Amino acid sequence: MKMDNIFNKNFWLNEWEKDKKSDTYSVHKGFSSQKYWDNAAATYDQNKKEVKNRRLKKTMSFFEKSGLLFDGMNVLEIGCGTGRLAIGLAKHGAQVTALDFSKGMLEQFKQDITPDIKKNITVLHEDWYKIDIEAKGWKKKFDLVIAFMSPGVASPESFFKMMSCSKKGCAIRGWAAKRNHPILSDLWEKIVETALEDKPQSILYKINLLFSLGFFPEITFDTIEWDQTVLVKEEFGRQMAFFKEVSKKTDTELEKIIRPYLERISKDNYIVRKHKGLTATAAWKMDSRYP
Repeated sequence: MKMDNIFNKNFWLNEWEKDKKSDTYSVHKGFSSQKYWDNAAATYDQNKKEVKNRRLKKTMSFFEKSGLLFDGMNVLEIGCGTGRLAIGLAKHGAQVTALDFSKGMLEQFKQDITPDIKKNITVLHEDWYKIDIEAKGWKKKFDLVIAFMSPGVASPESFFKMMSCSKKGCAIRGWAAKRNHPILSDLWEKIVETALEDKPQSILYKINLLFSLGFFPEITFDTIEWDQTVLVKEEFGRQMAFFKEVSKKTDTELEKIIRPYLERISKDNYIVRKHKGLTATAAWKMDSRYP
C-alpha cells in the first residue's frame, strides 16, 4: 500500500466496500438483527458492578481528555443498548438522546433510569439506518455523538450521517482485533461449512477514513474479557436469529444443527459463553470542514 493512500478518502471507501465480500461482513449482518439483540438483552452486560463502573470511569476520563465532556452538553448515542453509558453521561449533567433498534435492550435500559436523571434522558426505539436527520432537526444539533460497538454505523453512509449530527465532536468504539468466540466459530463451520475468518470490524476503516478527511482522533485500546451464563433456550434463540441472516438454510435445517450442539456443550441447561477481545475507542472534534 502506498503511503499516499492513507490520506486518500476514496481508497478507504473502496477498501470498506470490499469488506462486503468477507466473513467479517457476514458476521456483521448476523449481529445486525434486531431479533438477535432482543434475545441477548436479558443476559447482556453481566459484568460485576465494580468492573462496569471502572470501565465507565475510564470512558468519561477519555472524553474529558479529548475535550468532549462538559456540563449541560447535548449528546446523541447511536446503539445505546442497555444504557450504561447514557446513564453515566446523564449523571454528569448531560442531556442524552439514546436510541436503539432493539426493544429488548431498551426495556433493560429503562429499568435502570433513576428518578434523578429521568429528565436528562430521551429513549427512542429507532433504526439509525432509517432515520431522516433533516426531518428530525438533528443536523449539527448535538455536542457529542457516540456509537460504541454499534452495528448502526457499519457503512460509510451511516458513519457520515453520524458525523453530520455533531457540532463539536464524535466518539466510536469497535473490535480492533479478531475476537475469541468458540460457539460462533463451531456453528459457523457446521452451518456455513467453512472456517470462520472474522477480521476486526469497520473501526479500522473509520479511523483511517478520518485521517483522510483531516481529522486526527484520540485513540485508546482496551483488552476486555468476561463470562456470560445463559440458558440453552436463550442461546438457541440468539444463534437462530444470527444464522438466519447469514445462511440460506431453512429454520428446520438450522434447528437440527444448532439445538443439539448447544445441548451438548451445556451443563444443567446452562451455557457459559467466554468472551475476549481488543477494542479501539476513537474520539475527535468536529469543525467547519465537515458539512
